[in-house]
Amino acid sequence: MKSKDIAIVGILLAIGAILRYFLAMLHTPLTPNMIIAFYCLAIILIRPKVYEALGIGIVSGILSMLISSSMFPPANLISEPIGALVCFGLYAVLRERTKFAPTATTFIATLASGFTFAAVAIIAIGATYLAKYNGDIMAFVAVFVPIVVITAVFNAIIVQLLYIPSSRVLLRGQE
Repeated sequence: MKSKDIAIVGILLAIGAILRYFLAMLHTPLTPNMIIAFYCLAIILIRPKVYEALGIGIVSGILSMLISSSMFPPANLISEPIGALVCFGLYAVLRERTKFAPTATTFIATLASGFTFAAVAIIAIGATYLAKYNGDIMAFVAVFVPIVVITAVFNAIIVQLLYIPSSRVLLRGQE
């Protein structure tokens, strides 16, 4: 990866981390993970190699874990690399097929990351956390699924809106 690409990834991850931190400070019931939106945008814009996309996911997982107010922050170390790899693979398949590839890619990558996070968290702290829901896994799912889906929609819209101006800026720098 070129130093320009590393700078782009760093800037986008920093923006995502700052937005996530700010949104977490609001203590709302739904705190969207803006880091996912911005690492998807980075992967879509620079089209890294698969191991570079994995590296972006690992760095994103560390950032997410450090500023998370979630039930089990270390789950981000697994969920974010999976989201980044899904983003990488899906965008490679869709980019030539539709102008909404950034939207679809980010939506699916956010779902992959969010549901992976939930699965890891349930495995790691399931008994403790599910006690809050009287041991009913379906109550947990009923609460968590809408949060992941709403976040996926939000992230997909953000990436689609930012993709066109961002790609123009990058193309201008290559002329």
